Amino acid sequence: MASSGEEPGSGSPGRAGTGTESAPMADTAQLDTAEDFEVLEEEEEEEEDLSELPPLEDVGRPPAPPREDPQPSEQGGGEAAEDPQEWVDVLGSGLLKKKTLVPGQGVDTRPRKGQDVTIRLKATLEDGSVVEENPALTFTLGDCDVLQALDLCVQLLELGETALIVSDAKYCYGTQGRSPDIPPNAALTLEVELLAARDAPDLELLGGKEKIELANRKRERGNFFYQQADYVLAINSYDIALKIIGSSSKVDFSPEEEAELLDVKVKCLNNLAASQLKLDHYEAALKSCNLVLEHQPGNIKALFRKGKVLAQQGEYREAIPILKAALKLEPSNKTIHAELSKLVKKHADQKNVETEMYRKMLGNPSAASAPGKCKDKLPWSIPWKWLFGATAIALGGVALSVVIAARN
Repeated sequence: MASSGEEPGSGSPGRAGTGTESAPMADTAQLDTAEDFEVLEEEEEEEEDLSELPPLEDVGRPPAPPREDPQPSEQGGGEAAEDPQEWVDVLGSGLLKKKTLVPGQGVDTRPRKGQDVTIRLKATLEDGSVVEENPALTFTLGDCDVLQALDLCVQLLELGETALIVSDAKYCYGTQGRSPDIPPNAALTLEVELLAARDAPDLELLGGKEKIELANRKRERGNFFYQQADYVLAINSYDIALKIIGSSSKVDFSPEEEAELLDVKVKCLNNLAASQLKLDHYEAALKSCNLVLEHQPGNIKALFRKGKVLAQQGEYREAIPILKAALKLEPSNKTIHAELSKLVKKHADQKNVETEMYRKMLGNPSAASAPGKCKDKLPWSIPWKWLFGATAIALGGVALSVVIAARN
């Protein structure tokens, strides 16, 4: 099956504010074996092989716990404006601090969430090594397009203000770092100047290419968070991308642009399902898979993932035909073969358990020694709950008949 793009983590390392950071080198060995990276394919046209795709339960990295949604301290921001020489504890935890170096134009000029801001950025490690310089970095404030340290602190800056931000690794590149220049668990010092703040563009007025570019930026940021095992923020980025794609438009798009938007939408939904699975949000993942299949009934990744979701929920009877459909698309796929065989066995075991329950309910435990031809007549397809209900109805009917006869 033809793939529709690059593996996240491929290419050159990204920068702190671009939203295109690469996966750490320690994870590159997993790119060909972990299902999550197989799913997050993007731009190159090449033959894709899912043969190394492991079952979901075999993926080694556990889901990240839901993140807190820290808010900057309003009091802290005010203190920074009153005394430029004082450090402000932004979150009250000591892990994110800000100090004004050059005062700005007043509190009223602070940017609001949802606005596009442009900053000058210089990032250094604790030893003074410069790991990034960007004279004009633009991003949407509050959309998690950049390091969380920037998202939290830039909203406290006044227009024209220059500030020093010292951040724990938790709000930068975390336990994985950014290869090759930022080691794991590295704190960063960020020198930031707020150059501009303006309202984000009206989505209804964006042209096709602009909307595609914007949605792709959000999707790529989601890929970065996914590789960092921060699935909550990954879901946030994919949701934003999908809202951009689904927004109404007053501009006519060409057929090619419509097709490209649909392609980005399918990628986002597939990646969204992968993130939801990591958090065991099975119903949400199932919905995402179904949305992909509405547009592309033969999307093998969505079929495979849907089968996996149903299997995780114990719905083997529903999962098996879906995996058979995926296998029909790629008959030589070893992973689908293995998964299908495993589910067929589990389904058989499940039926054996149900059959034993039927025997006990019918008061015929010795039926286990009955000839094989008798076993074939057992109600294999009747769930035990239905049988129990039918028995209850029958007993109720008998009781009613006794009452009527007594009255007569």
